[in-house]
Amino acid sequence: MSQPASPRGTFLKVADAVKALIEADPDMTELPSLAEVMSNHKVSRGVALRAFGVLRQEGMAEPVPGERWRVVRPGALVDRRPLDQRIADVITADGLEVGEAFPSASVLAERFGVSRPTVTKALEKLETAGVLAGGGQGKVRTVRALSIREERS
Repeated sequence: MSQPASPRGTFLKVADAVKALIEADPDMTELPSLAEVMSNHKVSRGVALRAFGVLRQEGMAEPVPGERWRVVRPGALVDRRPLDQRIADVITADGLEVGEAFPSASVLAERFGVSRPTVTKALEKLETAGVLAGGGQGKVRTVRALSIREERS
């Protein structure tokens, strides 16, 4: 019977494999999910997280709250603001007026590449701030006020 491989340094091997993926695909914008890394390399969640930590230390990736880890490319501009602020910018970007229907959580989830529950939390923050009105299951959210950023300018 063969002996199991030593766990020491396994996270470094996983980090090297993910680095190779990043370097091979210049269009890659986010790392594979932890579940994918765990499955592909047959490692625990802790080992996968340590591998991602190595990529973070080397400046190749960064965690994004509520999203997958993002690939960091030299010279690439990345919007690092919280999701609720980026969603509030939809009002300006789409030219929405007060009283108009706001895009659904599903549409926003696809647009920003995050899960629906993550978008729902951000939308709740915007409702609390008075930017959006309505919401809830089956109800259409509407623009209640122009985004905070737009009012200040």
